[in-house]
Amino acid sequence: MPFHEPALRAVKTIKTIVADGVADRIQLDAVNAAQTDSIIRNGTGTSVQPHTAGELTHELVRAGALLARENDARSLASVLVEQTVDITRSDVGALYLAADPEKPTSSLKLAYRRGRFELPRTIRPDAESVSLVSELRETLVLHDRDRPHFKDALLNDRMRSAIVAPLAAPRALLGVLILNAAPSEFYRYSQLRFVESFVPLAAGMLHNSELLDQLREQLRKVEALERYQESIFASMTNLLVTTDRRGTVQYFNRAAAERLDLQDEHIGKPLSEVFGSRVDSRVLNALEQSGTTGDEQLGIEGIISGRDGREIDFSLNVSPLQGKRGRHEGITLLLTDQTAERELKGQMKVVKEERRLVKDMFARYLSNDLVENLIQQPNSVRLGGDKKLATTFFADIRGYTSFSEGKDPEHIITVLNAYFQEAVEVIINYRGFIDKFIGDAIMAIWGVPLQSEEQDAINAVSCALEIQDRISSPKRAFFTGDASNLRVGIGMHTGPLVAGNLGSTQRMDYSVIGDSVNVAARLESIAQGGQVIITQDTRDMIGDRFKLQELDAVQVKGKEDPITIFRVIRMVR
Repeated sequence: MPFHEPALRAVKTIKTIVADGVADRIQLDAVNAAQTDSIIRNGTGTSVQPHTAGELTHELVRAGALLARENDARSLASVLVEQTVDITRSDVGALYLAADPEKPTSSLKLAYRRGRFELPRTIRPDAESVSLVSELRETLVLHDRDRPHFKDALLNDRMRSAIVAPLAAPRALLGVLILNAAPSEFYRYSQLRFVESFVPLAAGMLHNSELLDQLREQLRKVEALERYQESIFASMTNLLVTTDRRGTVQYFNRAAAERLDLQDEHIGKPLSEVFGSRVDSRVLNALEQSGTTGDEQLGIEGIISGRDGREIDFSLNVSPLQGKRGRHEGITLLLTDQTAERELKGQMKVVKEERRLVKDMFARYLSNDLVENLIQQPNSVRLGGDKKLATTFFADIRGYTSFSEGKDPEHIITVLNAYFQEAVEVIINYRGFIDKFIGDAIMAIWGVPLQSEEQDAINAVSCALEIQDRISSPKRAFFTGDASNLRVGIGMHTGPLVAGNLGSTQRMDYSVIGDSVNVAARLESIAQGGQVIITQDTRDMIGDRFKLQELDAVQVKGKEDPITIFRVIRMVR
């Protein structure tokens, strides 16, 4: 038995018998600790003397002071388990907290543990001991494993005694504290009394900590909402001003501050004082009426003097601010700066016109994605020129002169257009810019109006090879019939040039000029039908991606030294 017979006869006992007398909750009104508590042994086999009443009070005060130092749940759980294990001399201590205290079916998860034994990570809410302490809000003491009930209170097979104490909030069970000891009949009245005094204190502080966390989270959400709301108001182009029930200014957004020259000192001042000398009496009367009756007024137009005396042509909507149960809390003034709107519309018209000019200028000569890039950067094609490093491409038909002799002009144009249709498609697919058609020749540029240097040269050479492949294909749809012997020679060079709009504001064309254009034209003139000729500068850009054949150097007009040239055979990789 846990208590000596003399002690049991000397005190008044109250027993709540549960499940056939196997669970006893013993409360003693007054007892001498020397009479009731005997020497006991803990799981290590060491003899320990239980606390006296004075020692118990001291320990309770000390442990309570440790709790009072903490305000977060993790630290409170640590103090609760560590102190109860130390003071009760238990072998195991574990705190299980409900995942959702508001739900009776919520499982209990291990929040903190003490002891060298393996413990379960969770406990079911319908476990026998948990269900009992949850329903009765009383502490359960189990004296021996041999009893048929509440064995779930023993967290390890080596444990034989247990205390299960509920951590109760006003309307929910926060969790349970479970203490285990290896000996049977280990726990005495002094230990039970400490647990029943200390655990409710810790439960209250844990509950307060949870409420504090909820309050902080709610405050965080409110602050985030306020920042979001302020961001929305600040980003508004309309001018926003609000008042309270007395008609004093409570808030204005950034646009209103900038354009109406409102300062922090205007907060709390009457609306009539802030705007009285800046708008006519008709507007002030409308504001006063809305402030008194709470009526909405829309489309009030007028003029107000803004920063530096600048007059603002505005349209004003006045709406009531309503609190709970429709209570009138003030008014909202939303002013649309019609002067700024007209200026903005004018700017938008200019931008749209610039984009239309770009599209009209390049849509037929560039791929769609390049045109879209130019539309986003219309300044890149302004009147004038920019220096660029680009690859210039000339392709001319060989045998055209003899072919065209004696032919009907309409037939010649049909042949040329069929070839141009194919060649232009390939050039655009390789992101080239078609500069112009010169009789039977095509001039194209890579690197204008948008530039990527090495990739531009690679794209240009790849394009030239594909054009030659299409011409040599027996399945081609152009150069057929009497034009079947026509071939194309292609020359190209990479170098600096000036690209831009040439002409006047009434008529201009985007084109390129420079010495590198002349070099490319010279190479095209020496390229035979089916050949692609490039310079050393282009070869340096394309690396080892193509198989090349070096040819004899050629003299170019305007150059002192001959230039090295190559014939492009095919693509390697």
